[in-house]
Amino acid sequence: MKIRNVMQIVLIITMIFSIFPVTKVQAKTDQYDIIKKNGVLRVGLSADYAPYEFEKTVNGKREYAGIDIELSKKLAKELGVELKIVNMQFDSLLGALKIGKIDMIASGMSPTPERKKEVDFTDNYMFVSQRMIVQKKEVDKYKSLSDFKGKAIGVQKQSTQEELAKNELPDSDIQSLTRVPEIIMSLNTGKVDGVIIEGPVGEAYLTQNKNLAFSKVKFEEEEKGTAIAVPKDSPKLLNELNTIIKDVKDKNLIQEYKDKANKEMFNDGSFVSKYGTFFIQGIGATILISLIGVLLGSLFGGILAFMKLSKNIISKTIAWIYIEFIRGTPLLVQVFLVYFGTTAVLGIDISAFVCGAIALVINCAAYIAEIIRAGIKAVDKGQMEAARSLGLSHAQAMNKVIMPQAIKKILPALGNEFITVIKESSIVSVIGVSELMFNAQVVQGASFDPFTPLMIAALVYFILTFGLSRVMNVFERRMSVSD
Repeated sequence: MKIRNVMQIVLIITMIFSIFPVTKVQAKTDQYDIIKKNGVLRVGLSADYAPYEFEKTVNGKREYAGIDIELSKKLAKELGVELKIVNMQFDSLLGALKIGKIDMIASGMSPTPERKKEVDFTDNYMFVSQRMIVQKKEVDKYKSLSDFKGKAIGVQKQSTQEELAKNELPDSDIQSLTRVPEIIMSLNTGKVDGVIIEGPVGEAYLTQNKNLAFSKVKFEEEEKGTAIAVPKDSPKLLNELNTIIKDVKDKNLIQEYKDKANKEMFNDGSFVSKYGTFFIQGIGATILISLIGVLLGSLFGGILAFMKLSKNIISKTIAWIYIEFIRGTPLLVQVFLVYFGTTAVLGIDISAFVCGAIALVINCAAYIAEIIRAGIKAVDKGQMEAARSLGLSHAQAMNKVIMPQAIKKILPALGNEFITVIKESSIVSVIGVSELMFNAQVVQGASFDPFTPLMIAALVYFILTFGLSRVMNVFERRMSVSD
């Protein structure tokens, strides 16, 4: 490659990185003023943690329930604003709070020295004990912490239980998972020997998992406080929340919230009647976001393909950098970059669904660009020469001669990409997009059944992908008639 071309590539890369500078967003005003101005209190939580927070179905409609939900309703009412629940994975909450996606976290979170460096906490609104769950047949085997030496211990990632395990079980194999249902399933299947969990949450799971039981093990730091996390440098908000929390404690409202949550967790009804709508809504969201990803991805992918095939070095280099970067990074990273980057870098607050769709489009465009480019290159060069000799322009030859043949060649690969996108769309669940996998996880937390929702989700994904593959086969057969 000529030196001039190399310099052009370096210049382009420099320009790209200059467009997206890494900046740290600092709150200019107290978060209380922002909440009052917007008229909305955005509370972040992970609704798979009953009795603190979970989802239920009431007259066919999904509703949030639990101790933290009732407390959040109280906070919003006292602040005189509307309540908006933002449901996402627990380990994403602190990041969302720091960049302004949410106003506070009410998700059974305990103040720790590490967390206090990043956010501020209100006064504790309740205290809970930390317990160890084991398989019932092994209760007598594990009587002290020393019995867990060298054993696998399951904890939730970035949780108080994870810190407790590291401090008091340093000789154990600590396995941190994202969600509590996954940890319970690991214990049921024997992948871990014990699970550290908060007492009220453990009691709820034991009612539905008769083969599990509390161990007699006692921790040195058995009791932990639970508080609400708020952004740094928001003294007005902190003061308002502490005043409301004091009123809650004076009136012993937390016990009322607990009693209400316990009733709502185990309401009567079949599995289908209680959770069928979760899967139906999840299927709709999965199909929609996959269609957006493939259709817009095909549009941008086509543009990128022609840019890479062009003789213009700048267009070719831009397309090459984009395709190689996107194909060389995981979709999960791209999802987080879009979700957090749109707010932290661009200062734009976009919904989780839109962020997930953008990430899928960005990802699909790179792969589809290569599919289209390969399809065009697969058409014999003589076709273009013949078209040009008949007096057609380059654009006319591409439109009338090359592309019809290329489409027939790329259709199978394009169908495979669509199938892949349907399956990979489950990744956007990490930012709270209510697609099929996210709803299956919600049902796991609400039903305390870690296995059945996953089997249903797997069956639905198979039906979607198998049905799509059959449809693509029909199109391929019809297009092959001209051969």
